[in-house]
Amino acid sequence: MGTETDREADLRDRDANLEPADRVVISYPEDLSDWGRWQVERSPFEAYLRRTKTDRVRQGDAWEEFVGVGCCGSTLDVPLRVEEIEGGETFGPDTGIEWEVREACGIQGGWQVQSQGGPNQV
Repeated sequence: MGTETDREADLRDRDANLEPADRVVISYPEDLSDWGRWQVERSPFEAYLRRTKTDRVRQGDAWEEFVGVGCCGSTLDVPLRVEEIEGGETFGPDTGIEWEVREACGIQGGWQVQSQGGPNQV
């Protein structure tokens, strides 16, 4: 018998009847701008995560999520990471989300016009 591939495991997780978590702690990098933090910590973005992250969620999972378009048309994609998940295996409509800040990663988050956290290089 062969071992299960990552793809097969992902498909199984998608098809499984997963219990929604009570709480998920998600981190973003400390060099995310104030504007970027404001975007991810708002209820519309949290609702987006609850609706779209319906596969199995594990500590250490990481996603790069689009959070907005700047005034000059540049997009802001934020690397998020699951730090902790309690009481279930996926997001659900009532899953509580808590935010943590982790080490900087060199994100060019924010735009000069919208926040002081704009890119350091011109």
